[in-house]
Amino acid sequence: MLIAEDLLLLAFDDTEGTPVSGVENLDHAVAGALLLELTLLGKVDVTGEADEAGAGRIVLRDTGPVGDAELDGALAALAEKVGAKPKDAVARLAKDSPVDRLLSGLADRGVLRRESRKVLKLFPVTRWPAVDGRHEQRLRAELHHVLVEGGEPDDRTAAVIALLVATKSVGHAFPTDDAEATRKRAEQVAEGNWGSDAVRKAIDEVTAAVMVAVMAAVVVTTS
Repeated sequence: MLIAEDLLLLAFDDTEGTPVSGVENLDHAVAGALLLELTLLGKVDVTGEADEAGAGRIVLRDTGPVGDAELDGALAALAEKVGAKPKDAVARLAKDSPVDRLLSGLADRGVLRRESRKVLKLFPVTRWPAVDGRHEQRLRAELHHVLVEGGEPDDRTAAVIALLVATKSVGHAFPTDDAEATRKRAEQVAEGNWGSDAVRKAIDEVTAAVMVAVMAAVVVTTS
């Protein structure tokens, strides 16, 4: 599973097959998840003060294929945005509507089920109820270990949590009996010392870019 797929499984109601209330602008969130995963894989980086291009710019460190169609497609798209700011890279990946493709991929693998129908016999609607919830159950158990029990996350789990924090989705995607304590623990994890120093700096830039992109999308939608 990709980090982006984990994010979608958390964001969608298992029974209704639609995003849970309060989770919005998923294309930008998923785009950020793809960028973040490429960063963790050492494919993409964000420049520092010592780099010729100046700080806070997207650079490719390894252009070799990952072996996953979605990540390789994102890597190819980012090759067109080398030198861009992370928020612009997130916007570029979001433009390709990654949510629909990833949901379709999860359905093809039997994790979700695609249900298409028309509302009022006019407006097409697609729902994605869960079929095989084993991976999501393991993911939620790990999140419970970290966010409720105070366990230490691995890099992947920390990345998922950082994205939930960046999109203000912690309480919506992972509801608990003590929402405030869970949110504070999630923020602690997101700001924590996970990954190498170089990767940590890049991750900070990416998650900040996701927050900016999501908030900008909210402004456009509501204006």
